[in-house]
Amino acid sequence: MPNKSNVAMLDKIKGSIENSKGFFVVDYRGLTVKESQELRRALREVNSEMKVYKNNIMRIALQEEGLPDISENLVGTCAYVFFENDPVDAAKAIKAKSDELKKIEFVAGIADGKGLNAEEAKAYADLASRDELLAQLVYVMASPLRGIASVCAGPARGLVTALDAIAEQKKEAA
Repeated sequence: MPNKSNVAMLDKIKGSIENSKGFFVVDYRGLTVKESQELRRALREVNSEMKVYKNNIMRIALQEEGLPDISENLVGTCAYVFFENDPVDAAKAIKAKSDELKKIEFVAGIADGKGLNAEEAKAYADLASRDELLAQLVYVMASPLRGIASVCAGPARGLVTALDAIAEQKKEAA
């Protein structure tokens, strides 16, 4: 009969998987308690959370949930960063803390329904976030409108310049 605490952990893992769009696996070896708290705080700001589960139970949960098999990467001290919305935001937060602390490494992950190795998971941190992409889209869409507005304002600007020149000539003649 399975250990009750392992069954409870399996239920927690399944809950975390169901409530998220995916997760990254990180090696957090060497983090102090304070550094771990800082990482968790940074992740909370981007609607993500870091959990530490037993790797064997995580393998079982992945298999039961029908998710891609990343079990060969689940070795050693692994923490699981579950993200609710954008995987890019979570990856950027992990990378920022990794660059700062030099103790965190991407191991694997599951995002957009695909299993990721360490390099693919780390690549998410280099992508533009959803908000950055929306800002770029607005800029691209607004550029032609700005050009049209400038062209439409051209004749009025020309009329004002001509009237101003006539007013200057009348001042000089008087």
